[in-house]
Amino acid sequence: MNMLRVVRQLKFYSQEMGKIWRSQLPSVMQGYRDRWLRLSLLLLLTLMTTVACGRDVVSDSDSQPSLSTPTTTETRSVQHAMGTTQVPAAPQRVVSLSWLDTVLSLGVQPIGSNQVNDSYLQERAAGIPNVGRSGAPSLEKILALKPDLILGWQTDHKAIYPQLSRIASTVIDSGEGSGAWKKTLQLYAQALGKTAEAEQLMAKYKARLAEFKQKMGASGSQPDQTQVSVVRVYPDGISLYLKDSFSGTILADAGLSRPSTQSLSASEAKALGGNPVQLSISRELLSQADGDVLFVWTGENDAKSAQAAQKQLEQLKSDPLWANLKAVKQNRVYQVPKYWIGSGPIAANLVIDDLFKYLVDEA
Repeated sequence: MNMLRVVRQLKFYSQEMGKIWRSQLPSVMQGYRDRWLRLSLLLLLTLMTTVACGRDVVSDSDSQPSLSTPTTTETRSVQHAMGTTQVPAAPQRVVSLSWLDTVLSLGVQPIGSNQVNDSYLQERAAGIPNVGRSGAPSLEKILALKPDLILGWQTDHKAIYPQLSRIASTVIDSGEGSGAWKKTLQLYAQALGKTAEAEQLMAKYKARLAEFKQKMGASGSQPDQTQVSVVRVYPDGISLYLKDSFSGTILADAGLSRPSTQSLSASEAKALGGNPVQLSISRELLSQADGDVLFVWTGENDAKSAQAAQKQLEQLKSDPLWANLKAVKQNRVYQVPKYWIGSGPIAANLVIDDLFKYLVDEA
């Protein structure tokens, strides 16, 4: 039993009782009431202390009375972006507010998420209740699900961490973004008690990339001699995806080279354009999008924006600067789905599928 929680709860209850009595008893009775409350509180504290003597007391300097149902007493300590949290040894009711791909890949089916509409995850996420938008989950919906573990991301959930941690044990990812997906996998695996599964996922990932390198080399093209450009077309602009983006890390692990304009590190990109994983360019600088191979996508979160982005790409293809790109001339431009900006092992394996398809099978 956590004695600090007991004290806080008793203090809260005594204050609330005092408010009620003040409103209902004559002033002459308040002296008796105050003495009665102090005596009752003393007796309760004595009783709780006696009961707790034979139990371990868990230190939790900033804990508050939990709003959720009690969970198992067996816990593990997990260090994350917001501190250290005691999580259930075997969580059963998980709410995922970020990196749903990672949670599903570890064999965990959350009881709630705000990423259930990601197109490449829809089949796996079928039946998972939606708890709101990515940056604004509904605390009421989360509370109603009675989770024993909540997984979040610092960028979106730092401000509501106190509320989330009152609902259930909450682990927050550092906010480095999708390019740090391997770190996120390790953190979430620790929180979920799935470290062995995470090791298996990474072993499979590395084995597939080793096979890719071998087969690409056998086809007559060496990965390190093939420059791969990655471009995203927005409804109103063009961006180059850099080496520390999600797809950029996979291309690096595959041994593929990148154009110099797309080889900026996260810190360099952030200093230059304010974004660690992508760099916006104008049409006049379209030559920076060139490579031996060019992967492009137009994925957006809603149908209207997706149509606008696709229209922008079609217009771009009629631009003489586009037609002058080496990848275009060699007919090595491939439009790929939105999972190229995914965030976990499921998307990573889909990207590897595309590397086999376009750089081995169709080479």
